[in-house]
Parts: sequence; structure tokens; C-alpha cells
Amino acid sequence: QVQLVESGGGVVQAGGSLRLSCAATRSILSVHFMGWYRQAPGKQRELVAGFTSGGSTDYADSVKGRFTISRDNAKNTVYLQMNSLKPEDTAVYYCRALTPYDYWGQGTQVTVSS
Repeated sequence: QVQLVESGGGVVQAGGSLRLSCAATRSILSVHFMGWYRQAPGKQRELVAGFTSGGSTDYADSVKGRFTISRDNAKNTVYLQMNSLKPEDTAVYYCRALTPYDYWGQGTQVTVSS
């Protein structure tokens, strides 16, 4: 069993930055995937960024060059640094871990005002 606790969401003006954190209740060294998804009102949940089991990273085209995912294995935590935020980045952001069981966090709201 893994619990994922997200934090760091909030309201920011366009062009601003936020850093999201996802703390897991157990080691994330052996997970198959760990990363961030988002869901905007009326839209499907989509991948934002994540680490695969091979250690590589994957980003949505819409966030490449603006968002950076990183991890601190000692703290069982994954971060999402979001820079140059746009109103279209407004969504609930969810942390996900595949162990291979599928775990999701409760979500954190990110609102970018124009």
C-alpha cells in the first residue's frame, strides 16, 4: 500500500512559478512509474511529466521547456517545478505511482490567472 500526498498548488499569475511536491509513504526506488497528471474542467486527465522504471523522464509537449520533474529518493518525494505558467495550465494536478498497483494522490489545484 502506498499513499501519495501532494502539496504546493495555489493561485499564480501568468508567467509565474509553482513547485508541486508528492510525498510517498514508502520507497519509490522500485516503482514502475511515478509522475504527475492533470485534469482541467471538462477535459480528460492527461500526463504532464513522469519517471519511467528505466529512469528516463517523459513530458507532455505542452509543458516541455517550462516544467521540470525531479525526485529525492531519500525523502520518497517527487517534485514538479512549473515555470512560465499559462492560464491553460489551470487544472487539478495528481500524483501517480505504479508499483505495479496503481496509486493516485488526492490532487492539488493549480490556478493561473491571466
